[in-house]
Amino acid sequence: MKQTKAEYLSIYLSIYLSIYLSIYLSIYLCLFICMYVCMYVSIYLSIYAYSYVCMYVSIFLSIYVYSYYQCFHLYICVYSQYLSIYLSIYLSIYLSIYLCLFISIYLSIYLSIYLSIYLSIYAYSYSCMYVCMYVSIYLSMPIHMYVCMYVCMYLSIYLCLFICMYLSIYLSIYLSIYLSIYLSMSIHIINVSIYISVSTHIIYL
Repeated sequence: MKQTKAEYLSIYLSIYLSIYLSIYLSIYLCLFICMYVCMYVSIYLSIYAYSYVCMYVSIFLSIYVYSYYQCFHLYICVYSQYLSIYLSIYLSIYLSIYLCLFISIYLSIYLSIYLSIYLSIYAYSYSCMYVCMYVSIYLSMPIHMYVCMYVCMYLSIYLCLFICMYLSIYLSIYLSIYLSIYLSMSIHIINVSIYISVSTHIIYL
């Protein structure tokens, strides 16, 4: 898996660098070509034509070629900026999806299952206890103790099954979405989260 990530990363980075260097070198190559063309035209006209005609034509050609290549240089700069923006956006999206998709999915599923079990057993058992105590106090006044115990047991099981199930489902969905977004935004948190999940798994085993 690491070799595949490194291969894809090196391929996309080499493509990006080759495009950037080709645009960068083409700008300076065009400028040097412009200078050499102007020099060649001025030398050619100075040999085969009159001096005044040579001067005006060489100045005109130098201005024309320089302005043309300046426009071309501006176009290349704008195009290279947009190209670099799009390539950087594509690379960031691709790397965030490719690197964090599987790890965030498995980690969020593992943590959501673990937290749903933990919350359904430990956290909301206190609320069930308080509700059962309240119901037992309420039922112990007019009814016998056995009926009170039966109803309290039934209510405690009912609350543990339904209330904790819905709350754990919503919390697990929220945590899985939050972890997927958080891990896709920050790649460096992956190693820490894997370490925490493994350590908590070892501790609770």
